[in-house]
Amino acid sequence: MSSEWGFETRQIHAGQEPDPTTGSRAVPIYQTTSYVFRDSQHAANLFALAEVGNIYTRIMNPTQMVLEARLQALEGGTDTAIGIPGALAVGLETLDDIIADLEVGFAAAR
Repeated sequence: MSSEWGFETRQIHAGQEPDPTTGSRAVPIYQTTSYVFRDSQHAANLFALAEVGNIYTRIMNPTQMVLEARLQALEGGTDTAIGIPGALAVGLETLDDIIADLEVGFAAAR
């Protein structure tokens, strides 16, 4: 992301790079519910949050990662999470400075 981008440009471009193969600028929508692990260690790392990656589409998916990065860039946060409101409320109780809209399920930590 360019530090020169204004707010409007960050709204549509932050958190995502054009696809290197197709040159597509739009964020792809992956129509899948599950992902393949390279091996058991890869799976263990993902579930332990020692490695970033996709486990199950309701937990994390490529489109969600772009949205989180985009919201983080727009809010100036250090981390961002999206999800269902109840789960976010429980997970955010330890953060000091948050911006949250739990009706739509988004929070950004500053």
